[in-house]
Amino acid sequence: MSLKQADFRVENSAGANQLKPKVLQVRARYLKALKIFSGVTVVLVISLTYTISKLNEQSRLQQEENARLLNQVSELKTQVDENVEALNLVTAQKDSSNTKALGYIESIQAKLKTINNYLSRRGLKGVAFKPVKTNNKSAKVSNTQIYKRYNRYLSQLVDNIAEMPMGYPKISSFTSLFGYRGNPFNFGRSEFHPGLDFKGQMGEQVKCTASGKVIFTGRAGGYGNCVRIRHINGIETWYGHLSRITVREGERVNVGEVVGRVGSTGRSTGPHLHYEVRKDGKPVNPTQYLTLN
Repeated sequence: MSLKQADFRVENSAGANQLKPKVLQVRARYLKALKIFSGVTVVLVISLTYTISKLNEQSRLQQEENARLLNQVSELKTQVDENVEALNLVTAQKDSSNTKALGYIESIQAKLKTINNYLSRRGLKGVAFKPVKTNNKSAKVSNTQIYKRYNRYLSQLVDNIAEMPMGYPKISSFTSLFGYRGNPFNFGRSEFHPGLDFKGQMGEQVKCTASGKVIFTGRAGGYGNCVRIRHINGIETWYGHLSRITVREGERVNVGEVVGRVGSTGRSTGPHLHYEVRKDGKPVNPTQYLTLN
């Protein structure tokens, strides 16, 4: 072996020693700390994940609860609105009912005023209106219905009172009554007197006792100047011995209107008014028409 070859091996041997890896030695206490750190990190990650999951679940449940509550609030609001609407409707109906009742009362009062006017023209006392109080608790009759019946009844009463002879054609005492009496022109004999004679002075006013149509004016035998007025239900009123007639035949007259003046025309012994009420052409006692009773 030559010297050069020997040197080469020595160099190679030195290079081999240089290429051999070095061994890193870590102490055991470092490894234990690393394991603990890794474990803690895993636990933290798991805890954090679980916490986030729970929070998400709670958030979802809270949202659902909020939605449920909002739905309930909406339903309650709808119910409240419906109740308010129903209450408003009931109130409106009550207001309408009260308005109708008041309307009937006003109409009733107006009719009573008209009736009292008719009665006062006849020298009669007026009537007053008192609301009806029903004691029958089972009867379902409202004030409006009661007043409506009153109103309808009074409407008929107004027409009947206006057209029905009632009261005095002249406010004075009687000089002769209805029925048989002594004949003032033939003493000792009796005669049938078909009406009432009212004491009076020449020219005093004579008023009709009911509304109606004048069917006759002029001379009528023993009645002298006479006015005849036709009313409802076949009733007529006759006014005799007038000194003057102030209405025309065919004319429509209202209760209390002046139809003539007291006189002594015809078969008469002095100034007075002869007054008759006839039903279907036959004389009836006028005294039954002088008052409401």
